[in-house]
Amino acid sequence: MLAAIAALQPWTASGQFRKEAFSQSYNDDGPNARKDTTDAVFSFSEFFGGLRHEREARIGTMFAGSTVFVGAQQIYNRQYWKLPVSYAAIGAGVGSGIMFSKNGRPDAARWCYVGAGLAYWATLFDGVANYKPSPRPYPGKATLYSVLCPGLGQAYNGEFWKIPIYVGGLVCAYHFYDINNVNFNRFRDIYKAATMKPDDPGYVPYTGPISAETAKYYRDIYRSYRDYSIIAICLVYLIQVMDANVFAYMHDFEVSDDIALKLEPAVIPPGNQFAMGNMPALGASLRLQF
Repeated sequence: MLAAIAALQPWTASGQFRKEAFSQSYNDDGPNARKDTTDAVFSFSEFFGGLRHEREARIGTMFAGSTVFVGAQQIYNRQYWKLPVSYAAIGAGVGSGIMFSKNGRPDAARWCYVGAGLAYWATLFDGVANYKPSPRPYPGKATLYSVLCPGLGQAYNGEFWKIPIYVGGLVCAYHFYDINNVNFNRFRDIYKAATMKPDDPGYVPYTGPISAETAKYYRDIYRSYRDYSIIAICLVYLIQVMDANVFAYMHDFEVSDDIALKLEPAVIPPGNQFAMGNMPALGASLRLQF
């Protein structure tokens, strides 16, 4: 009896969204406002005007230009002393790599090229990090942080709990890529060995237990799995970049703890699709107000 009475009583949780949340502006559209990375495409006039310090340039424009004109961000940030450091590090790595390649030392050359790449990456990262002071979090900076270092945009936004999710997703996807790539190469080599003809250069009779048909089947399977793993890596990477950008924009979006939720019994009239034929039916009504 008490349960029936309780069921007939409306259950209410009162509350509402803050009205101001729907009128907040997250990007100033005024003529003198600093536009963000998603507002317009790359502008050469904006880029070179920023280099000459004649106008204010977006962080995305300076970053895109710096991928070709290395050191442009340092010029825009008026940190000229960093230019010889960046050029020396990149030039030394590339020059040493070329020298080792000519001397027949490909492994040493590879590490020199890696060092030059790291110096190039550090120059871009330094330009983003030292972009003139801006309200925190700045969506453009959050986005480029995630582009340069997955998870860093989330750290910049103060959402540290997301970092293990995205980093773990990337590590997991790369793990499966590595496994599938190893197996793909293995069965590809077996298939080549099993289908080699006596008149082929370097012919060696194949005596392995795996037939050419079986090797071809598993080669194709692991190639597909490897490609899926690459797609997974790209998807996780892109999602964490978009996440950093979107939640930097929504950082000031305020929602109160009160959301009006009302649950009460209801009578469904005859003729309704939820009614029982020509007889009324009992049901429940759930209303959300904000």
